[in-house]
Amino acid sequence: MSMFQNRYAWLLIGGLVFLSACYYDKEDLLYGAALPCTDSAGTISYTAKVVPILQTNCYGCHSGGTPSGGIAMGNYTADKALVTNGKLIGTITHTSGFSPMPKGGTKLSACNIAVVQKWVTAGAPNN
Repeated sequence: MSMFQNRYAWLLIGGLVFLSACYYDKEDLLYGAALPCTDSAGTISYTAKVVPILQTNCYGCHSGGTPSGGIAMGNYTADKALVTNGKLIGTITHTSGFSPMPKGGTKLSACNIAVVQKWVTAGAPNN
């Protein structure tokens, strides 16, 4: 390798290091500030608001003939039983003493948790 090629290689490597070291994101400037949760406004409908959250995050493992952990979900009666015994809120909020759900996944968003909690606080109506 000639001296010119060697200098060029070092200049290229140095430039790349310099440029990568200057990378600095400000999340709120790039993506905007987090929007407030509007899904938990008003009356929370089990069918329209809660079921879609549970379908996305729970029913895949906790339904069918052999639900994971023996915890069956997927209909109002089964879901209401988990509300009554406190397991639904305990698991989705990752409260100590409860198995955090979804297992192996990320915690539900604060907005989704707020929707489920508001529905539970309202008595978990079948609406």
